[in-house]
Amino acid sequence: MPITRNSLVSAGLAAALTATVMLAGSALPQAGQAPPSGRDTAAENLGRVDYGVCRGTDPGCYHGWGNFDPATDGYRVLVYSRTAGPRHAHLGPVLPAGLNPPLTPAHAAQSALVKLGAEHGFAVDWTEDVAQLSSPARLFRYNAVIFMSTTRDALDDPAQTALRQYVRGGGGFVGIHNAFGTEYNFQWYEGLLGGANYYDHGRNQPGTVVTTSRRDASTAGLPARWDFTDEWYNLVPFPSAVRILAKVDEATLPDGAAGGSGHPGHGRNHPVSWCQYYDGGRSWVTTLGHTVEAWTDAPTTGDRYFLEHVRGGIESAMGRGPFCR
Repeated sequence: MPITRNSLVSAGLAAALTATVMLAGSALPQAGQAPPSGRDTAAENLGRVDYGVCRGTDPGCYHGWGNFDPATDGYRVLVYSRTAGPRHAHLGPVLPAGLNPPLTPAHAAQSALVKLGAEHGFAVDWTEDVAQLSSPARLFRYNAVIFMSTTRDALDDPAQTALRQYVRGGGGFVGIHNAFGTEYNFQWYEGLLGGANYYDHGRNQPGTVVTTSRRDASTAGLPARWDFTDEWYNLVPFPSAVRILAKVDEATLPDGAAGGSGHPGHGRNHPVSWCQYYDGGRSWVTTLGHTVEAWTDAPTTGDRYFLEHVRGGIESAMGRGPFCR
């Protein structure tokens, strides 16, 4: 068979491709092998899921469709703290059904958010009743919905649909602490968290938070570095297409960042708060807020910065302050 110009080109391309694959394969560690010397072994590139929505830091992903009229209605948020699994101590006892059931001093986180609203001019409703999230019309009464340490499958099917339609209509979402341990099998919700989920954490311990962006409403008044005590969540997947607002300096953690299920920590880039536009709405989230003391008047290092951070995040998500800058 005669050798043609096309066959020579094809053979050349095949050889080049084979060489490239061989070089790439030789550069990657095999299963069970340690990475080459000097390579960062922190867990960052763990999962890149396509959530099929407009998301990121581009305001063009926001839907300003006129569903909110603060000039007439003021600002109002809904705090949702339903748990379908382990319950954080800062939530206190399970709340009865309905909207705004009585709170006790044990409901530290919910009470702190109500107090923040009273001090800064926005109304706060609270509930653990999933029926209060049953329709977009119910949710559009609120400029932001706050998931406060919710756990596992905290939403039924109508609530999942309503939350998605609310966000698509320009709603604001705030996820605090164990909002990351919620709705693991609802992929759209994972995207709402920034394409991230809770994996594990090490011991509750002191560390130093580094403010990485000072232009956002949630960080404008914070120092460049501030001390705080928390569980320092490790994440899988690692957040993507978001603006990191704050991170923890792992070098300041006495017991390190490694988690109880083997996660090694995130190294030099261990985020604790970030923001994004997502599927028409705004999303501001933080993994911080584990201790009861962070939500009460009990003095603890950094708690005033933490609450200022949360307040700014709420105000930015509901459109009252600069968002994700």
